[in-house]
Amino acid sequence: MPTVGPRIGTGERYATEVVELWSGLTRTLSRLEALAEKPARFHEGELSERLRRLQYELHLAAEQAYGLAPPEGSESAHAELADALAGARDATGQVVAGVEEYGVEAAERLVHQWRGALFRVRLARMELVTTPPPRPDPPEPDAGGSLTAALASVALALGGAGAFVTGAALELWPVWVAGMVAFAASFLVFRA
Repeated sequence: MPTVGPRIGTGERYATEVVELWSGLTRTLSRLEALAEKPARFHEGELSERLRRLQYELHLAAEQAYGLAPPEGSESAHAELADALAGARDATGQVVAGVEEYGVEAAERLVHQWRGALFRVRLARMELVTTPPPRPDPPEPDAGGSLTAALASVALALGGAGAFVTGAALELWPVWVAGMVAFAASFLVFRA
């Protein structure tokens, strides 16, 4: 099934979209957490109305998060954020249903679960920020023969340089050419 939300590119654009998402979400989470601290201080109608508005803001944030395409390596942290937003939205909906059906006392019984869902959103956001994309593993050094190759390369470089200088000083061009070939071969031996 195709994605409903717009797909955003990776890199800086993704980071900008996450910052925009979080800037609106911070205020919503702060208001929800304030309500979760002491739901009994609100009247049933007032609490229910506020929670419905904030639940809708969580719903919009969850849809916006699902519409983003995370950069490579951040997919699981991004999915966790989207799931946490949906979970907080649903937990808020349960509190609203409890308040509307049974009163403010029902909200007090759901506070711990509700606050846990809100905390999960903050935790998921923190994981998204602190999870850098994985870097490719460096190539493993060749364990067998690497010391031998290095020593052979050094010997060819020194011998080639010596033959080059000797051939040039004595005007013996075959020795001079042999020194150049040996020096060039030292690079090939070292890479192998």
